[in-house]
Amino acid sequence: MTRPALIGDIGGTNARFALVTPGAFVPHDIQSLPCADYPGLVEAAHDYLTRVGLTDEDAPREACLAFACPIRGDRVTMTNNHWTFSRRAVEQALGLSLFKAINDFTAQALGVPHVDAGDLVEIQRGEAIPHAARLVIGPGTGLGVAGLFPGRQAWIPLPTEGGHVTFAPTDEREQNLLRHFRNRYGRVSVERILCGQGLLDLYLAHCSLKGAPPRLASPAEVTEAAAGGDPVARDTLLRFLKILGDVCGDAALTMGARGGVALCGGILPRLLQWLPESRFLEAFTAKGRMGAYTGAIPVQVVTAPWTGLLGAAEALHNPEVE
Repeated sequence: MTRPALIGDIGGTNARFALVTPGAFVPHDIQSLPCADYPGLVEAAHDYLTRVGLTDEDAPREACLAFACPIRGDRVTMTNNHWTFSRRAVEQALGLSLFKAINDFTAQALGVPHVDAGDLVEIQRGEAIPHAARLVIGPGTGLGVAGLFPGRQAWIPLPTEGGHVTFAPTDEREQNLLRHFRNRYGRVSVERILCGQGLLDLYLAHCSLKGAPPRLASPAEVTEAAAGGDPVARDTLLRFLKILGDVCGDAALTMGARGGVALCGGILPRLLQWLPESRFLEAFTAKGRMGAYTGAIPVQVVTAPWTGLLGAAEALHNPEVE
């Protein structure tokens, strides 16, 4: 019998596990377990394997798990939950002959080439240049930025900390926003604005600049109020997408992403109806002498729910991923 491999995409709140057939990429038996219910990774993985009916005799001997934290060396410490572990100890406890631990946005990037065409929404047609880098970027809890390069044998992930570059205003409104955020945070990175909390902070900044009392208390409320016609929430959402267009265009230039731009994460699929109305594409292509360059790059929103799991399956036997 061919044993399945264990794959996972583990964040601060939930651990999403699945199985994958060796040589395939489509995950099955997907379950999401609350991290707070388990003292650590090993206990959660054991419980998942029990839930899907695998015994020691048929349990996976290979695993690739993606984590929402930096990955370097043997010790992994989660950023937004209490899990911390030794990679070697996990390998032994789960009886694995192969265990890869990768960053969650690296998994997002590696998953993009395996996403079905039906889970890609075209924002700018463009023309993908073969053998060119791709940009994968997405606001969520933070702002993830990564690249992909088509190597001779496999996709090569290019991890970055591009979400922490300095916010660069392009008009008077954004100059005022920058002053507001600088008074609160000091240095202002693009991630301060382009994430879930950033959407709420951007709304509060708009309220302050307009002299309007804030009445919304979460990013979801801002989105809902914008859909209901609230003018401040609407301005906030459109400005969020315009700034995202600026940042994506800059990142595409920096990475030379003529292979395309993939917009990932949990926020943008919920804002699809706002993108045509926003100035996202105008900002993406407004790069002066390089406007034709960014104007020719295809841009798509990834709506697939399991992109990180697809990336973990890709990374499992990808020789470019340690």
